[in-house]
Amino acid sequence: MDNLTHTLTAIAISQTGLNRKTRFATATLILAANAPDIDILAGFRGSIAYLKYHRGITHSFVGIMVLAIVIWGLMCWIGKRVKPKPSLLLKPRWLLLAALLGTGSHLLLDFTNAYGVRPFLPFSERWYAWDIMFIFDPLLLALLILGLGGPWLLSLVSEEVGARKARLAPGAIFCLVAMVALWGIRDFAHHRTLSILDSRTYAGDVPLRFSALPAMVNPFTWMGVVETQTSFHVVNVNTLNANMMPEEVGTFEKPQPSPALAAAMKTRAGKVMLDFARFAWAQVEEGEEGYRVSLCDLRFYNESAQSRGFTLVMELDKNLQTLSESFYFAAPRGE
Repeated sequence: MDNLTHTLTAIAISQTGLNRKTRFATATLILAANAPDIDILAGFRGSIAYLKYHRGITHSFVGIMVLAIVIWGLMCWIGKRVKPKPSLLLKPRWLLLAALLGTGSHLLLDFTNAYGVRPFLPFSERWYAWDIMFIFDPLLLALLILGLGGPWLLSLVSEEVGARKARLAPGAIFCLVAMVALWGIRDFAHHRTLSILDSRTYAGDVPLRFSALPAMVNPFTWMGVVETQTSFHVVNVNTLNANMMPEEVGTFEKPQPSPALAAAMKTRAGKVMLDFARFAWAQVEEGEEGYRVSLCDLRFYNESAQSRGFTLVMELDKNLQTLSESFYFAAPRGE
């Protein structure tokens, strides 16, 4: 999920009452809720390194535990150097809980979307994804802003008129309950979409495997990616009308086996992409100087944008040696 959603979720957890248990609870939660994304620093080593290491060890059970302990130690160190408030002391046990809840909430939120996480690193590199939430979900963000912002505005008004200060805890609880409710609705629609995808044939072929991926706002509109023996099919599905045939968005024929494709898949970049991509569609183009091989993950195909989503492009010479390799988050369809 985006970092604003992670931050608002951390604030909501704090405002349920944890912020009254110990000093620095909110600050610890916010820091911990964003800390796993420190792996974006891998991007300085190039886009392929980013693809390999993003949502890696810092998004695992081992990683979030280590990060929580480091943040807990840091906040305890700061707390010893800042004059305490008589009404609220720093309590290490509650602060450790805040750090664990922060990093844990990050892992859970990232698990809900199609990008997924690898929670069992370094013991297993398998990806897991719930596939029910868009990476940036405006509806969830709106619920968080409403739940936290409404009581805050009321508290400002109450202070001005001299009334009793409004409590923020009910709004925070609303945020977390609404989040779980939204997950429940989307999970129901997700399973319904999977059932629809499984019940159809595609160009006369039965599906070998398939995934249902959420739209940005509407919880009842989904994109399905279906693999058959000869091709991939991208379709739109309306879960409110199970009798309606999925709308075909695009059909992507699988390429014939070739030495260039095999060589590209054996490169470091090719292995990284194949490890990440759930539906890797390959294209091979032969030119005068060699071959151009592209691998596109159809989970991130965008029908309305002039892009093919997450795409790795490799240039090989006639001897199948790698000349260049580049990863694009939104490669133009003409690439």
